[in-house]
Amino acid sequence: MLVGALGLQATQALAQEFPPKKNITMVVGFVAGGAADTGARIIAKRLGENLGVSVTVENKAGAGGNIAHQFTATGPADGSVLLLGSVGPLAIAPHMMKLPYDPVKDLAPLTMAMNFPNVLVVDPGAGIKTFADFIATARKNPGKLTFASTGPGSASHLSGELLNDMAKLDTVHVPYKGGAAALQDVLGGRVTGWFATMATAAPHIEAGKLIALASTGTQRLATLPKVPTVAESGFPGFNATNWYAFVASSKVPKPVLDRWNTELVKVLTTPDVVEQLNKHGLTPMPGTRDELGRYMASESAMWGRVIRERKIVGD
Repeated sequence: MLVGALGLQATQALAQEFPPKKNITMVVGFVAGGAADTGARIIAKRLGENLGVSVTVENKAGAGGNIAHQFTATGPADGSVLLLGSVGPLAIAPHMMKLPYDPVKDLAPLTMAMNFPNVLVVDPGAGIKTFADFIATARKNPGKLTFASTGPGSASHLSGELLNDMAKLDTVHVPYKGGAAALQDVLGGRVTGWFATMATAAPHIEAGKLIALASTGTQRLATLPKVPTVAESGFPGFNATNWYAFVASSKVPKPVLDRWNTELVKVLTTPDVVEQLNKHGLTPMPGTRDELGRYMASESAMWGRVIRERKIVGD
């Protein structure tokens, strides 16, 4: 009996070893160059320095981020795989399509990472200069204006659908595998607009290659003080923030999950990391595991209502 107990303790100690005696993988559900990838690389660098281990960012793009989430949900149970999860797979996609994993049961919350609004941008060649122009053009040409997204069920997708609903528009959703791919087609004039992250759009707005029409949060962006919010532009109550949160496989032992919360919060509150993220329009929002769990549940409930009302299904 004693031998069995000692064996169990040894197994638990090994399973709860922190950090795991192997390279740490930080999975991102989108291609390199977008907001998620940018934030992940900033965080991974400092995390690796703090722990004295290698933290590698691995991009697993596709299906609006669901491929990365499934990979993490079914991955190693030793805590060596972290996922910078996103609002789409964690709170939106479950209401739109049948998933091969359950975000609530198969993924464990670690901490909120970043929360920020998107900004509606258009190619200057579209002849649209203001948000009012966009609305007027869309109403005069139902089914003609298009908007890009980083995949079905992503925040950029649902922002467009919410605007369609509130403004009674008929703009057409065009999904991509990530921000970089969407950006190229908006810049090339092949898609009218995009609810983009500032991390991706800012350099092109500054260069005059994209026109910022409106932001999707409750307050104007500090980096774009002259650009109104959708809410103040005739659609009060419009609020569609984008967020990324760290999660891991729910099979990982609780002590390891708790340690990851501690280490990630430490990174997300480090002044130079905060400064780097802010420069890309990303606002760190670290917190407890329970706080993230409650936030994910509230976001899921809100977007579930929008999806049912709009009768949206996965593309």
